[in-house]
Amino acid sequence: MDHIRMYCHTDGLCYRYVQVRQTKDIFEPNAECYSMDERDVRLLKAISELETGSPERLHEATGIPVSTIHYRLSNLREEGIITNDRYEIDLEELGLGVTVLVEVHADYQGSYEEFADRLLTVEGVTNVYFTMGKTDFIVLARLSASEMVERLIAEFEQIEGVDRTDSTFVISAIEERDALQSYELETLLEELASE
Repeated sequence: MDHIRMYCHTDGLCYRYVQVRQTKDIFEPNAECYSMDERDVRLLKAISELETGSPERLHEATGIPVSTIHYRLSNLREEGIITNDRYEIDLEELGLGVTVLVEVHADYQGSYEEFADRLLTVEGVTNVYFTMGKTDFIVLARLSASEMVERLIAEFEQIEGVDRTDSTFVISAIEERDALQSYELETLLEELASE
C-alpha cells in the first residue's frame, strides 16, 4: 500500500512524499500544500515558548489579532502541523524533519550542567544528555534540511571545550511514544505508587 504525504520545506518548495509499498521513497515537487507565512511561524514559536494555545495569550505575545489567531490555528490543525488539543507540533509537517544525533567529546572546565547549557545555545538543539562511556554528551537536533548539519557542527566546534563531534542522521523514527505508554500499568503501580 502506498503512503502519500505532502509538506513544505523552508526553501519555499512544496513536496509530495510517496512511500511505495515500503520499498522506496520518492520526493516529488508539488504545489498543492499549505505554505506558512511569518504570522504562522510567530504563532508556532509563541505556542512553544508559552506552552499554550490560548488565543488571548498568543495575542499578547505576538500582537496578532485574536480572530486571526483562531483562523490560523484552525488551518495549522487541518494541515497536521498542530496535532492535538495540547498544541503539540509535528516537526516533520512543520518542516523540521531532519533529526541528527551528535556525540560530543569534550574537555571542559566547570560543571557538566554549565557545559550542557552552552550546547543548548546552538540553534536546532532540543535535547542534551550527559552520558557515561566514551562519549561525554549526546545531543539531539531537529533541522529543516541536511545542509544545516554543517552549520550545526561548525557551531559546536566553536564552543570552548568541544574536542570533536560524531554525527548520525536519523533515517526514520520507527516508533515514538510517551514514556508512560512504554510501561504496563502494574509495573508503574509497583515502581511509582506509594503504599
